[in-house]
Amino acid sequence: MKLKPVLGGLALAGLLAWGALVFLRQPMAPALDLVDLRGEAITSASFKGKVVLVNFWATSCVTCVREMPQLVETFQKYRDQGYDTLAVAMSYDPPDQVLAYANKNELPFKVTLDVRGNVAKDFGDILLTPTSFLIDRQGRIIKRYLGEPDFAELHRLVEQLLRQPV
Repeated sequence: MKLKPVLGGLALAGLLAWGALVFLRQPMAPALDLVDLRGEAITSASFKGKVVLVNFWATSCVTCVREMPQLVETFQKYRDQGYDTLAVAMSYDPPDQVLAYANKNELPFKVTLDVRGNVAKDFGDILLTPTSFLIDRQGRIIKRYLGEPDFAELHRLVEQLLRQPV
């Protein structure tokens, strides 16, 4: 009879260890050191304790432009709960076009230019847009989206991450 609790305990310990390994496998987001279109510094510390969507985009990308209103809606829906968005314009995107688009569409979140392509490189040599990364409060990359995300699924995941402690 004593064998069952020991086996149960071992099974539980194994399950917890496996869960910890899966949890630890989530890569940390690269460090950020940028300036947004308003001239404000953006560092990893700017997002400390927040759930963040980092979106790589371009004004010439039809899908990027199509998804932008939904990115704005998502930001507005969750920003008061600890959610933020960073839109990173690709290095080939003309800065004047990025600025004009951000102003015309009154993008409410941080927008930056990846002029040298360093940020895209740090996130894994991003070449295709849109590509987005959902990052948890601890700075771990939870999910990568290539193309437009399923926004209902994104919202469920954001809500789940926002419920987790800081």
